Amino acid sequence: MEKVSLARGTRDFGPAQMAKRSFIIDTIKKVFQQYGFQPLETPAMENLSTLQGKYGEEGDQLLFKILNSGDFLKNVNKKNIEEGNWKMVTGDIAEKGLRYDLTVPFARYVVMNRHEITFPFKRYQIQPVWRADRPQKGRYREFYQCDADVVGTNSLMCEAEIILMIKDAFNKLGILDYTIKVNHRGVLSGLAGLLSAAEKETSLFVAIDKLDKIGEQKVKEELIERGFDAASLPQLFEVLNFTGSTQNKINFLSSKFSNSEIGKKGLNDLNEVLNLLKNFGATDEHVELDLTLARGLSYYTGCIFEVKINRASVGSVSGGGRYDNLTAVFDSKEKSSGVGFSFGIDRLYDAMEELSLFPKETISTSKILIVHLDKESFHYSLKAAQTIRLNGIACEVYPDQTKIKKQMEYADKKNIPFVVVIGSEEIKTNLFTLKKMETGEQSKLTIEQIIKSIK
Repeated sequence: MEKVSLARGTRDFGPAQMAKRSFIIDTIKKVFQQYGFQPLETPAMENLSTLQGKYGEEGDQLLFKILNSGDFLKNVNKKNIEEGNWKMVTGDIAEKGLRYDLTVPFARYVVMNRHEITFPFKRYQIQPVWRADRPQKGRYREFYQCDADVVGTNSLMCEAEIILMIKDAFNKLGILDYTIKVNHRGVLSGLAGLLSAAEKETSLFVAIDKLDKIGEQKVKEELIERGFDAASLPQLFEVLNFTGSTQNKINFLSSKFSNSEIGKKGLNDLNEVLNLLKNFGATDEHVELDLTLARGLSYYTGCIFEVKINRASVGSVSGGGRYDNLTAVFDSKEKSSGVGFSFGIDRLYDAMEELSLFPKETISTSKILIVHLDKESFHYSLKAAQTIRLNGIACEVYPDQTKIKKQMEYADKKNIPFVVVIGSEEIKTNLFTLKKMETGEQSKLTIEQIIKSIK
């Protein structure tokens, strides 16, 4: 008999896990909707021509390809098979692939529907993606992304609203100790200008992004290996090691960037975002200017975000930034500026589990279990259950006629908080025992009183 197993890098989510994941997703979804974002879904599979070439060579290798239906070998060039030219073979046998992220499908949707879309276009998308990566702790081949983007506007109000959405979502999830790290592509370019190394920007950004992982000395060694002048590095680390509030850092950098127009533009943008937060009636609490933050700079062109939960062992749980070329990957004439960010559902789940932040009620499926003592009370229970349900309370009846102990154990294992006991005596008096499972407290009530009590 074949051993049953899961595909590597995938997971099942049982009822308890699904309840917690749904709590996270539903909370975030409500926040997105409060800020005017509309839902979007795109197909699990896209044409390979849509996906390939958008993620670099490494990303192309991690795409899951889907075999053509029917005789997929029909159009294969046999010479390519004999010579092991698998890239050419893949093109013959697979025309589609599973989506690698939600960004490229979103860009494809915008280009295809640009005449029907109302710009600025605010969309959120919560769907699984697939990557043929090596599975390891915290990294899976199938996982969910939770994106929100605004495309078709340069307004920095969008950046301020991203910070507000992160704050609102974390507040509703019960996450109170976190840091929203911000930076700007212009500020990083200004740092490269301080070293007279504008042509080596990428090397500089890659190195300083490792500062918290490998330390200052190793970063210096890497920069020297990459051709940076050792004499210029003290000036760089004077900036990177500067401590103080976000506003203090901006003021400090202003003097350093007196000759850098791009650096000043970055600082002005960050100042404007902070001012807009104040106009919204919010503060910059939890917001920190992190000059070593250099995520995705082949893609982002303005403000950059990364969010960490301070006492959790997981890495960043959210990130994003502004881009100027989302749709240009499909149409060079289409340049739609936008800004977006994403919550990592799996990392949020792990962090909240680690810090015991899930409310107890998230894992209960029903509010009430009706326990019955005989055949007559079982039939009576069905009508009582429906009355309770019609009043908006989740209720279930134990389906088999069995001992009360077994029915009570069922309620306990499913974390059902209340049990209603119905027997022949209860039917005669129209008074039913309502038991609170957590405390054992019991009271005799009518069905109407039970409904009022639970509500």
